[in-house]
Amino acid sequence: MCGLSGMLGAPEPSIVKKMIQAQNHRGPDGSGIWYDESVCLGHARLAIVDLEGSPQPIQSQEGNVLIANGEIYNFESIRSSMADYSWTTFGDSETILALYEKSIGSNPMASAKDHGDWIDQLDGMFAFALWDAKRNQLILARDEMGIKPLIRSRIGSSLVFSSEVKALHAHSNFHPQLDEHALMARLVWEYPLDATTLFLDVHQVRPGTVEVWSLEADLPVLVDSHRFSTPRMVPTGGYDEVLGAQNLIDGFIDSVGQRLMADVPVGIVLSGGLDSSLVAAVANDAANRYNRPTPECWTVAESEDNPDWQAAELVASHHDLVYHQHLLEEEAFDRRLPQLAWHGEDADVTVMFFHPLFEHMAKHVKVGLCGQGADELHAGYPRYGQLQDHGKELTRRMDALPEPLRKTLLNGALRTEEGWYRPSHDPNAITNDLETMLNFELEHGQLSNFQLRLVDRHSMAHSLEVRVPFLGKSHRKASYALPNEWKRTDGREEKAALRQAADLTGLPKEIVRRPKLPAGRATSPTLLDRFLHDRRSQTEELLDHYRPWSSVLRGQEELVLGLALFEALHLNKDGHLKTKRSIDALIAEVISP
Repeated sequence: MCGLSGMLGAPEPSIVKKMIQAQNHRGPDGSGIWYDESVCLGHARLAIVDLEGSPQPIQSQEGNVLIANGEIYNFESIRSSMADYSWTTFGDSETILALYEKSIGSNPMASAKDHGDWIDQLDGMFAFALWDAKRNQLILARDEMGIKPLIRSRIGSSLVFSSEVKALHAHSNFHPQLDEHALMARLVWEYPLDATTLFLDVHQVRPGTVEVWSLEADLPVLVDSHRFSTPRMVPTGGYDEVLGAQNLIDGFIDSVGQRLMADVPVGIVLSGGLDSSLVAAVANDAANRYNRPTPECWTVAESEDNPDWQAAELVASHHDLVYHQHLLEEEAFDRRLPQLAWHGEDADVTVMFFHPLFEHMAKHVKVGLCGQGADELHAGYPRYGQLQDHGKELTRRMDALPEPLRKTLLNGALRTEEGWYRPSHDPNAITNDLETMLNFELEHGQLSNFQLRLVDRHSMAHSLEVRVPFLGKSHRKASYALPNEWKRTDGREEKAALRQAADLTGLPKEIVRRPKLPAGRATSPTLLDRFLHDRRSQTEELLDHYRPWSSVLRGQEELVLGLALFEALHLNKDGHLKTKRSIDALIAEVISP
């Protein structure tokens, strides 16, 4: 797990070094830089595998150079199949270089699709940049689910890329501006869409995609790209619930076991909900299967009476797991939200609990396992059972947008080069049936741009790598094929197939049958409500400040405060130097600049 930084075209090592420093929280265990006249690559390392070796950037005997972020879970099998390769490390990242040279080395006309073929052999979460000076090509790629981030922007005559947007502040010609179309989509759908960010002209490399860049007349040019993997629900016509449940849980145990791969301690994020409880429930079996230590568990909540707190206690006790608890401080929102807004790079505020949770975990472990991804695969969110009502609410929000922005989102004017995957985003075309809705959200960002971004940014803020067992290949394949009625239907409980699989683990029935609750509000409902209540007057002032968008912000008051913090810290001059200021000071700066 690491932070990536780089420049293609007019590279300046001093800028890349500053980019690394801005992401030191992602990799405090070491840093490195490599450059030539065309490119500069920088890396901040969080050492998880091969602790004393595997510094990056990694340069092969052929002269190719790699920086990578993430973990390759099948690296040992790749290494054993390539015994003739001149390995220089015992880590997982070097397998990327080895596969590249084995697959592309003798093919001078390799296309992006050819690159996709070898990248698809990697089983893991990753983002990487690989420079081949002989071909004058930079390869950028990201794992198929978008677990690990990779953003890029053209600044002057350079393509500048990194793991987080905050690194771009190292370039004196980076002048952050709000992308209003991306913000409007965010306010309607509740998560950023496609490859957009809230920053104008700052885009993500698409999940499951490889991009080939080159220099032409000293300017960076995207010469080819290919999507090598596309997550997609393809429900089967029938389902054997006995065999199906066993297949789901077997694949999940294997996925958890894979993600115990580490030369450092591993822990479990345990909320007490079904998904994280399933991770905890199979931890012993997974550890035995892969000959690893059984992970310990961590929980935070606002009080010992909190239902999540009590459910997590029950799970840990029932499965005889070592368990750590932390109560949130009364002033948690006021004290922690500026840091949350800085690291999150968006307008989220309800997930404040992530920071103390990951902070406490990071004192004991370097790797955590979480339950993210299950609700997207198994239709766990309430909106999936209320599609008609959800569609009406999305349409209401869309109608509340300023007319020019609404028309752009609806009338096919969105452009690929501005980070959009499709020319329009009309809710009426999405919410007619469950399969369409699930595929839209997988494809356009609910998981990659929201849930996974939150976990990545806020865990890495404390130098903690968090892995996502529900997104393991075997479990995903089984989930994609589930009939829709085994995910959500009037005749069965929500996530019916997953709950039947959970029954096989010995989880207490009251945990298996717990309804889905929103993570932030479930963990700290009183603290959040009190925080929003105490800041009603500021919220009204901010709604006046954001008057063109106030109609769509009504009913999403937590986003009003989050947007103000985003503006103060990410868009205003020297915002990155103000992360320790109070919320009051930051909001005052926005209202009265």
